[in-house]
Amino acid sequence: MNSPKKKNASMRRQPKQKRSQERVDRILDAAAEVFDEVGYEAATTHAIAQSANTAIGSLYQFFPDKLAIFHALELRHVERVHAVWAKLDQPEIIQLPFERFIRTLRATFQQLFEQPTSRMVFVQYFSSQAIFQSIDDSFTEEAINFTAKLLQARNPALSTEQCHLLGEVCTHAFNTLLLHALRSNETHRQQIFEQIEALLIAYLRPHVGDEVLHNKVMIVMKCPHCDSERISKNGHRHGKQRYLCKDCGKQFPEVYSLQGYGDEVKQQCLELYCNGVGFREIERRTGVSHNTVIHWVKQTGTSS
Repeated sequence: MNSPKKKNASMRRQPKQKRSQERVDRILDAAAEVFDEVGYEAATTHAIAQSANTAIGSLYQFFPDKLAIFHALELRHVERVHAVWAKLDQPEIIQLPFERFIRTLRATFQQLFEQPTSRMVFVQYFSSQAIFQSIDDSFTEEAINFTAKLLQARNPALSTEQCHLLGEVCTHAFNTLLLHALRSNETHRQQIFEQIEALLIAYLRPHVGDEVLHNKVMIVMKCPHCDSERISKNGHRHGKQRYLCKDCGKQFPEVYSLQGYGDEVKQQCLELYCNGVGFREIERRTGVSHNTVIHWVKQTGTSS
């Protein structure tokens, strides 16, 4: 589905005062519930007005018919999708440990589609596209591009073409399973969302999982002791490349050179350590190498 082409031209007039806006919002909330419960075809403006606890004449001040109300709900859904995208397109989200990253995406979109407006608009789109004014199939392409952008931000080593293909598969798989989930009872819906999460984890791990990032995303090689970039390779130990800092003379393993963890991840690891969690267990929970955690502990002087 896609972004709005224009403002809702079907409305008789736009609300200007706060009281009028509140009335329109109440009508739209009620319409979303009515459409969601009985479907667009069976819904009536009188049922919507009754559900909104407003006079039918007040409804007609803003909306000439139920189609105009539906078009306003389209715009509301698009605005909410864009707000979700803006919320997720943040470094602190993108840099989360892999499974938490996927879980955050799933939970955020699940919360969006638990709202009657987005649930109703999404389901209606796959049953009668002809009534839509502001959403068309290009919204799916926009969703694909957004997903590709997140994946490339998480692993810059991926090509643009790879990211778009991954985004395409994820978006179409998610939309198909989401439609089935929204048509199911609450218990089964939750089960499907959990399976969507598991599916995305299995599919994306080889491309943007923590193991891949630890091995491939080398940003700026710096000495963990003095932050100097004047370093050289210094043999291997236990199968890992070691480096020598030309400024302070200290050696360090390759894992220390991996940058890019956000402050939230670092703080989470330090809090786990302060709560008595061992380094290996911290690595298992967060995906951050235990050597990196040890370095952070030494760097901050944290004690458990």
